Order: sequence, then C-alpha cells, then structure tokens
Amino acid sequence: MTVFRLAEDMAFPPPEMAEENGLLAVGGDLSEKRLLLAYSLGVFPWYSAGSPILWWSPDPRLILIPEELRVSRSLRQIIKKGIYSVTMDVAFDMVIGNCAAGRGRKEEGTWITDEMIKAYSRLHELGYAHSVEVWRDGSLVGGLYGVAMGAVYFGESMFSEMKDASKVALVKLVGYLIEKGYQLIDCQVPTEHLISMGAKEVSREEFQVMFKKAMKVSMEPGKWRLT
Repeated sequence: MTVFRLAEDMAFPPPEMAEENGLLAVGGDLSEKRLLLAYSLGVFPWYSAGSPILWWSPDPRLILIPEELRVSRSLRQIIKKGIYSVTMDVAFDMVIGNCAAGRGRKEEGTWITDEMIKAYSRLHELGYAHSVEVWRDGSLVGGLYGVAMGAVYFGESMFSEMKDASKVALVKLVGYLIEKGYQLIDCQVPTEHLISMGAKEVSREEFQVMFKKAMKVSMEPGKWRLT
C-alpha cells in the first residue's frame, strides 16, 4: 500500500487506507486548520525532528472510556491526602515543554519537536488544546496535554517527576470530562501505565464507530478550569 503524500489542499485519505503499521500520510504542515481537520477524522501527527510530518491511524487503537477509569486504593489515598494540587490550562507551555524534554509517553527522545510545540500552543490559544498541571509546594511535578473536539479528548503526552503525579493528572482530567459529558479518550498507542488504569485496545473499525458518535456532540472551545 502506498503512503498518501499530502498536497497544499486540506485533505486526508480515509483512515482505513493506513498501512499495517498505522501510517496514513506524509507531508503537509501543522497549521491550525490542518491539525483540526486531522483530529476531526481521528488522525494525529507523530514524527521525529528532521523527518517529514507523519500522520497516523493505528490499528488497534488504545482508548479509555471515562467511566471505566481504574483508580487504585493507594492512588485514591494520595488524592485524598492532598499531597498535590491540580490545575487546568494555567501552564500549558510548561507542561508541553516538560513532555518534550524526554518525559513524554510515546517513546524516549524528542518526538515533540519545536514545530509541534508551537502548533499545539496555537491550538491552546484557540481553546482546543488543554493541559492538566500537578503541583507540589509551588513546583510543577507532573501533567498532561491533549486536544478536545466533539466529545473526544485526544491525549498527546504526559510527564511525571514525582510518584503518581501523572496518574493524579489523569484522574482529575477524567473527572472533568465526565462532568462535561465527554464520551471517549483517545490514548493512541498502548502503554502499561494507561492499560493499568483501564485503557483498552480496540480495532480501527470499532474506534471509528465510537469516535464518529462522540464527534457529533457539540462542545465549544475555550479555556478549562477545575471547580
């Protein structure tokens, strides 16, 4: 199967045309318009510095249904003790910077390029990209960021510098998403960390059915705040 090369026009091939490894297309740019179009189709960018932009539609796909989140007893105790404080959308640049520094979840190294940092920061300014920050004694010690469209949250990366900090971020995120009526968290690729908390793999076909249903829900972009 030939990988689709993107032209200047804003178009992607159907996700089911991806190669066996999930690669769907090459090229294009990270403009707000193209990124939002990609996410509206269930497609996301993932590439290394120095390579062309690569667009993916994995099969299988890791997802988390918000109501299926599993929280261990020890994690519940940590949250109850108030060891960490948690905010949303108050330090997006710091969160993505920490993820880019090699503590992101997809692979070791710097897959979050400077170009991607700028692109997702623009989406944040437009109210589509959101971060969760975990603090200890005034210092940022964990967090995550992703993109929200429809009733779907597309998780991009998380980091943790203290025990369970990223897990606390995920718990707080899921609570917020349930409160606001979100139906699906796209975790993209499998990690033991996320699977241990209730994420599961589904086929691309199953993902697309769930995804399209959730995308029919209208959610206004804007800054998020924990209440």
